[in-house]
Amino acid sequence: MAILVYPRIPTALFLQNRHGSVQLTSVRCSSSATVKLSNSKATKSTNGAKSTGAAVLWYKNDLRVDDHPGLLAASKHTAVVPLYVFDHRVLRYFNEEMLELLLFAVKDLRKSLKDLGSDLMIRSGRTESVIQDLVKEVRAANIYTQEEVEYDLQLVIEKVKENLEDIKSPKLSLWSTPFYDIKNMMDIPLSYDEFQQLKLSMNSPLSTPKLPHMATDLTWGPIPTLNDLKEFINESPYKSKDSWTSIKNNSAESVMQNARILASNSLTSQTNTNSLIKTKKRLKKSAFITKQGNVIGGGTNDILNALSAYLKYLEGTTRDDWQELHEKLREAETREGASFGALFGPSLHLGIVSRRRVYYETIKYEKERNGGFLSPFGFSSPTITATANHVLSMEWYSLLASRSQLDSTKRYSIRYWKWNGYLIQYVVVGSEGPAILLVHGFGAFLEHYRDNINNIAENGNRVWAITLLGFGRSEKPNLIYTELLWAEFIRDFIVDVVGEPVHLIGNSFGGYFVSIVAGLWPVLVRSVVLLNSAGHYIPEYSSVPPFKERKSTGIAWLGARGIAFYLKLSVRNLVKSCYPTKRDRADEGLLNEMVRASYDPGAVVVLESLFTFDPSIPMNYLLKGFEEKVVIIQGMKDPISESKTKVDLVKRHFKQILIKELDAGHCPHDELPEEVNSIIKEWVVNVENRCEILKQATKDSRMLSKKSLQKEFSGQTS
Repeated sequence: MAILVYPRIPTALFLQNRHGSVQLTSVRCSSSATVKLSNSKATKSTNGAKSTGAAVLWYKNDLRVDDHPGLLAASKHTAVVPLYVFDHRVLRYFNEEMLELLLFAVKDLRKSLKDLGSDLMIRSGRTESVIQDLVKEVRAANIYTQEEVEYDLQLVIEKVKENLEDIKSPKLSLWSTPFYDIKNMMDIPLSYDEFQQLKLSMNSPLSTPKLPHMATDLTWGPIPTLNDLKEFINESPYKSKDSWTSIKNNSAESVMQNARILASNSLTSQTNTNSLIKTKKRLKKSAFITKQGNVIGGGTNDILNALSAYLKYLEGTTRDDWQELHEKLREAETREGASFGALFGPSLHLGIVSRRRVYYETIKYEKERNGGFLSPFGFSSPTITATANHVLSMEWYSLLASRSQLDSTKRYSIRYWKWNGYLIQYVVVGSEGPAILLVHGFGAFLEHYRDNINNIAENGNRVWAITLLGFGRSEKPNLIYTELLWAEFIRDFIVDVVGEPVHLIGNSFGGYFVSIVAGLWPVLVRSVVLLNSAGHYIPEYSSVPPFKERKSTGIAWLGARGIAFYLKLSVRNLVKSCYPTKRDRADEGLLNEMVRASYDPGAVVVLESLFTFDPSIPMNYLLKGFEEKVVIIQGMKDPISESKTKVDLVKRHFKQILIKELDAGHCPHDELPEEVNSIIKEWVVNVENRCEILKQATKDSRMLSKKSLQKEFSGQTS
């Protein structure tokens, strides 16, 4: 249940100076900033404090003036230069709808800053170059920017720090908007259940400060149009191949639908499911401002107005814009409480409104409904519950990510990537060689490959391991989880983070997910390694089953909670049974993390997927054309599946698939890591060699054909 503590006191400004250690390659860049500022002596600011020099307020995903600690700190300087940089590295994962939302938010932010007597400087290019030039021009004493847990954004901050070392004078201060008064991040418990028991006091949002008057003219720069921004992104050095971009734009369901059409030789015209957008006249005050009109956008006041409509859903309304939102709410409520994240998630991701402000307004409304009191038994309406739970969950995973990155006991540096706005944990080891991606099974996490990652990388490979959405320390949003969702997730990680075709290695459910990726998007995959994979092999199977709509049911809701209770009591015995040869490998570190994750917000929702999981597409259909690039590493003592039956079937009907039988259980990679590592390393070398031979043969064939054509043409002309 949510922590029902009403925010009581304004937070102290949360600022800190950090010194990074990330080494980056120097890249030549230039800035288009044109800024002039007169000399300034120390003066008394509008907030009563004294501070010398100008301050640069660097905006990223914090596009607001409300509840903004960085703005408050900057306002104490004699001059403030708010800055937003359209940087390829920040925008590289944005789809078109997110770009639309961004432009609306930037436009509103500029208006809000103008109302405060300031403005928003707009630049494009590499942020470190823009800031370096700007700092020199305005002689800034401080740069304020939001602290980040995403790896890509951390790299940008580190590059800014590196460039500022040449100037020496300005300080880069990182700020955040914490819910709780936490003095030392490493002191917080890793269990959400234990964290709730602390009953930490919660901070209230900050009001908007007054800004010092800008006495000189500045060149602020225009806000680009959507077409300008799309063109800018298309020129990005980080942009994926055009073919890969189109891969991301097609859902797994649409790929399967197209396969069914081709298989049946249907003459029905192909319809892209992503283009089926209802077109109707947009309301004047609509909160749905993008072309697709699926999510809420605008400025801070627009989001807060929509939040009020969302919270008051049960009260009804005569307002057209609120009625529209209530209609969208019902459409987005794929399961209880899912509508809030679906509608407001992108705006929270862009920081148009802070999580702290959303929680404050939610609790304020709840108290209004209950005569100034809060019930110890929960909130009084489903929309209040959904809103509070969502932002509290986001805050927890943000804290967990920060703590994980500070933990020096880890074997490798933990990184975070955002997928559709959700924090995802991953690691990468190795700097060159073939790319390998390790995908864990249901209930596990990236460190289930704890003794595989470094060892495989030492063979001249680059190894990525990822914690799937809904597991471990990755975020567990309120969604309908399906095998297709997880396959799209893996696909996007390959495209966005790895950036090249990979050798996919999957255990248990993870094996089925990577097989779907190989089947639907084969251009992304070099080979497939299956470790006691889920999924079936059906000889002569040649069709694609119809797509089944997944919905949360009462049985799934009740069953998931029963399973959660049972697992917390029995997980140790269950996991140990999966290690029949070396039971000591199921040690306390592995077991404790599994138990810890079971208390995370959203963990029970993930368990509901066990009731909707559908492995109806056979493995042999998914891996068709990949047979010579598939190796099955099977623990023959698996207590979960009938290993001997599966192996015999594959040997009899699918002779091109290589099988390695091991004296292990359901998790051979962790039970017998030395044996599995040896198989994987040898396998990758052989596949890469075969690919090189094939590549050279293709090249030779083309050269031979070219010479034959030239000879034939020469004979005809003579």
